[in-house]
Amino acid sequence: MSCLSKALERCGNETVAALESYIPRSGAHDSQLYEAMKYSLMAGGKRLRPFLVLTSAELFDIPKSQVLPVAAAIEMIHTYSLIHDDLPAMDNDDFRRGKPTCHKIFGEAIAILAGDALLTLAFQIISSPDMNIRDKVRAELIHEMALAAGGAGMVGGQTMDIVAENNHTPFNLDNIVEMQKRKTGALIKFSCLAGPILASDRGTKRRALENYAEKIGLAFQIADDLLDYEGDEKTLGKATRKDAAAGKATFVSLLGAEEARQNAEMMVSHAVSSLDIFGGKSNLLRDVAQYIIEREN
Repeated sequence: MSCLSKALERCGNETVAALESYIPRSGAHDSQLYEAMKYSLMAGGKRLRPFLVLTSAELFDIPKSQVLPVAAAIEMIHTYSLIHDDLPAMDNDDFRRGKPTCHKIFGEAIAILAGDALLTLAFQIISSPDMNIRDKVRAELIHEMALAAGGAGMVGGQTMDIVAENNHTPFNLDNIVEMQKRKTGALIKFSCLAGPILASDRGTKRRALENYAEKIGLAFQIADDLLDYEGDEKTLGKATRKDAAAGKATFVSLLGAEEARQNAEMMVSHAVSSLDIFGGKSNLLRDVAQYIIEREN
């Protein structure tokens, strides 16, 4: 097993343990809600965002006790977004990671509420005094996570996607880049900035990680578009070629598969170069940037 594989597994295990500790115990009337939350949180996945949180924080020697709550919170927000994206009113997917989606198991109403509960629990976690961080740092974490998750970030990007599809408005390349910086890239960017935020670093190291995050966020989405276009449904655990069937403009539809792949590789190259300031301490971040465009799911 490579160093990256070991690190991904370790961070994944740490994140799962943290997630399990935060899911409330259910009572007689809310058991379905917490079962739905746990079902989606524990459905597997790469845990890439928690990995970026934990690995970026290691660059600043932040104690794990301060970092794991942030890693758990960002995974909850990511999971909430997947639950809602899979709903019939959104992407209408029956499977996620090879398993029935939340609404197929628990119904649409409980799925919506499970997503809502995960989103608010994420903010409950990082606003808690138990994190033992300075109030100013806590406030910045909350502010930046809200920007990444809300209308200025992920939700805004999703809205751009839906409005374009409903209005049959074709996107050009600039439109897609802007949408994906928000829809996919915003949470990735926050994950990479968690370390410098916790360290109260506002200098060149923070800017380097910000540049890294922006580049791997775009590379991640290009890789997703390529997987939707040429990936295997069994390996992906979800339907493929949905974007083409819906007539959506993607990096692949506008650039072609080969040029899109070249663009992803260029993004990764720029991302890796921005980490030079950290030297050998950033090797895992360099490796995960390459992994993003080589993954099969």
